[in-house]
Amino acid sequence: MFDKKRQDDTPSNDYSAHQESTTQNTQTTSRQALIGSTINIKGDISGDENLVIDGKVQGSIELGSKEVTIGRSGKVSANVHASVIRIEGEVQGDISGNEKVIISKTGNVQGNIIAPRVTLEDGAKFKGSIDMDPAISTPVTPIKSMNSIDTQKSESVGSGSKGS
Repeated sequence: MFDKKRQDDTPSNDYSAHQESTTQNTQTTSRQALIGSTINIKGDISGDENLVIDGKVQGSIELGSKEVTIGRSGKVSANVHASVIRIEGEVQGDISGNEKVIISKTGNVQGNIIAPRVTLEDGAKFKGSIDMDPAISTPVTPIKSMNSIDTQKSESVGSGSKGS
């Protein structure tokens, strides 16, 4: 008599406890929001969790320290700012990545990109400019120095031929 009641209570309590712990683990380990393929958003998006966009967004996206992924079915007409930005769908707007921007082979971007690291996979479509943080970049200084040297050489050659 007691065994039957214990068997009935045990599975339901175990299942409830398992369900609660799974929900808590999912929420704490992976904080990610999803904009589904049938969702259309017009406005500004900001937050403190990673975002996957499979729907349509018009406006601006500001997730400075998080990651934004525009999925294959995602269509974004907005300026996007995040730590890491992955583009598999379409983006029309300027993109600013604190760490990196990745445009996959299915990605299509029309806009300017500012990020220290930019990856364009083979097949990616891109129309715009890329600024990879010129304040830190070293190739700019040698080019300016070389131009100065070339100018000085041509001046000295020119003055030497005038003196003859």
